[in-house]
Amino acid sequence: MQNNHKQYTTLVGNRTLTFETGKLAGQAGGAVTARIGDTIVFAAATMSQEPKEGQDFFPLTVDYEERMYAGGRIPGSFFRREGRPSSDSILIARLTDRPIRPLFSKDMRNEVQVIAFSLSADNENPLDILVINAASAALTISDIPWAGPIGAVRIGRINGEYIVNPTFQEIESSDLDLRVAGTREAILMVECGANEVSEDVIINAIAFAHQAIQPIIDLQERMRTEVGKPKREVPLFPLDESVVEQVYQRFAAEIETALDTPHTKSELNNALDMLKEKVVNEMGEEDAQKTEMAARAFEEVFKRIIRKRIVERHLRPDGRGLREIRPIWCEVNVSPRAHGSGLFTRGETQVLTLATLGTPKEAQEIDSLTPIDTKRYIHHYNFPPYCTGEVKANRGVSRREIGHGALAERALEPVIPPEKEFPYTLRLVSEVLSSNGSSSMASVCGSTLALMDTGVPIKAPVAGVAMGLIKEGDKYCILTDIQGPEDHYGDMDFKVAGSESGITALQMDIKIKGITPQIMSEALEQAREGRKFILGKMLEVIAVPNPELKPHAPRITTIKIPVDKIGAVIGPGGKTIRSIQEQTNTQIDIEDDGTVYIAATSGTAEEEARERIMALTETAEIGRIYTGKVVRVADFGAFVEILPGTDGMVHISQLDTERVRSVEDIVQVGDEITVMVTGIDENGKIRLSRAAVLEDWSLEQAIENDRKGGRSSGGGGQRPGGGRPGGGHDRRSGPPPRSNRDQKRR
Repeated sequence: MQNNHKQYTTLVGNRTLTFETGKLAGQAGGAVTARIGDTIVFAAATMSQEPKEGQDFFPLTVDYEERMYAGGRIPGSFFRREGRPSSDSILIARLTDRPIRPLFSKDMRNEVQVIAFSLSADNENPLDILVINAASAALTISDIPWAGPIGAVRIGRINGEYIVNPTFQEIESSDLDLRVAGTREAILMVECGANEVSEDVIINAIAFAHQAIQPIIDLQERMRTEVGKPKREVPLFPLDESVVEQVYQRFAAEIETALDTPHTKSELNNALDMLKEKVVNEMGEEDAQKTEMAARAFEEVFKRIIRKRIVERHLRPDGRGLREIRPIWCEVNVSPRAHGSGLFTRGETQVLTLATLGTPKEAQEIDSLTPIDTKRYIHHYNFPPYCTGEVKANRGVSRREIGHGALAERALEPVIPPEKEFPYTLRLVSEVLSSNGSSSMASVCGSTLALMDTGVPIKAPVAGVAMGLIKEGDKYCILTDIQGPEDHYGDMDFKVAGSESGITALQMDIKIKGITPQIMSEALEQAREGRKFILGKMLEVIAVPNPELKPHAPRITTIKIPVDKIGAVIGPGGKTIRSIQEQTNTQIDIEDDGTVYIAATSGTAEEEARERIMALTETAEIGRIYTGKVVRVADFGAFVEILPGTDGMVHISQLDTERVRSVEDIVQVGDEITVMVTGIDENGKIRLSRAAVLEDWSLEQAIENDRKGGRSSGGGGQRPGGGRPGGGHDRRSGPPPRSNRDQKRR
């Protein structure tokens, strides 16, 4: 096997891409590693020997598995091994699936499986683009029939200049994060996040990307020539055109009638189901072998009729014009206890998004091979079966749900205020209540409403719209706000989200070759018009973010404490901070740099927690007056805790305005007295005076009195320990009454 080892390199942008094959996984249909820098991924593509029985579609599976050893890390799970795929892994698998799937024959029934995993991650070069290229190279040199290769690149833009395959650090400085995959002739997939960039920037970036993938395709074609296996002959299961024509002749008129009759989604589906059953029954009576073929033929006839009506008559299934958007209505403050909520309804698509605010500590911890370790803005998307009128097993979050949630998150991320301005973790959950096309873009709209209802000071409101394309020969129609059938039977699914100023997210999947820059430009312009219209409808309901958070939403106050005081606030085993949180009903987070976040639903609780933290971190100041507790007495004076953990000493001469015979004549352990700080020596020892407070002296007067040994201190030497004998209050008459000035003065 070692003798078959081959290495191929090319320059993509200014980085070297290396494919290797022949060393690993010799029994797979095709196996390669792809490398940029010290980031390496492995991909293997394999096809089953026989077609899958009873299958009426092409069975392709694409999996990407993130291996933590690639970054020299042990997984953080309890079992210390990789478990179910992370969201990032699922998104990379979807990103890989989307451009390779259209290049398989839809009539294949042999199972094809592409598995990729990380071998090395250098924390500099992202893995996702490498996975797409590795999967393509594995398929290209395999025995699997496939119309590739494809190439994939990421495009960034820094200071107006496009960059191919930027590093993680460069992505941070870029106003564009564009991933593009395509063949030599055409673009197949686009995924983009952007900071409100113009349509022209996107068009130019896609064209730039298409040029950048050409060396990758050249390299794979060379690999196919030199080491590629002969493509295997597999049986295909195409539709019998004679059956399609038969169904068309007998049922086209009834399909046209169903489309022309005003209908809801369920009404049209019911009418079509009845027609389909009729087709199957009639043709099955003639020939039992035609039963399955008749059902497929009906779907094909319906597809052709839909497309013909749009291209030739500009007639969409629901009767709208090509640029027309379905009726929209919106609402906010749907949930009285959620921190914010927005309901967005467009036609039969309805999404309710609910927002929750948390402290920075509640940010999501990311255990992955990227440099990103936390995420403070989180978007989740749920698509239950009832939203399409179906009953299905609820088996957890699907890949589609993860992908749509990530798209909505990407669309809104550029307008979320930075943590310094808005120190919250934000979680948005979009519940799809009804779906008939583009629920992901409805989630973007519902999320904008929810954020503004919450009172999040977003930079700009964001709306989204899904565009479609029907192309027959040289004729084509671009559709705004596509529904289910227009997506399913169309040639393009093009989702665009953005603000009034520009695009924030874009996702495009193209099913055909020959999408010209002209078509793409028209689609983006039409999307901009649609986006502005939808945004206008949203702003009629809530024009700007609410000026105040909801009463039950946490208010987060940020304060700064000295780093060396963090331990005092936390306390042994966290005892102190837990006590403050429990007693003030707040949540407190402390960062390593001394930043403290106090989350409270009432101003009183926040103020109390803040005062207690400041008291724990306060440093004694000369001339300042404190009320403290006597913690120890000695012959020469009393020790008073003026701040948590900070004691000072009141010399016996400074305990009263008269001569004091014994310290305990004036104070006992546990008493609270008010004192002035009159000195702090170089070792941090604090000298206090109660007499200064009783007499209301200035700092200068207090220091002078202390220097002289006390106002009424008489003759005699110092007592052992520093006390002064003679004169003072008669102990038999008890201590003098407490001055009303011995109260809390801070």
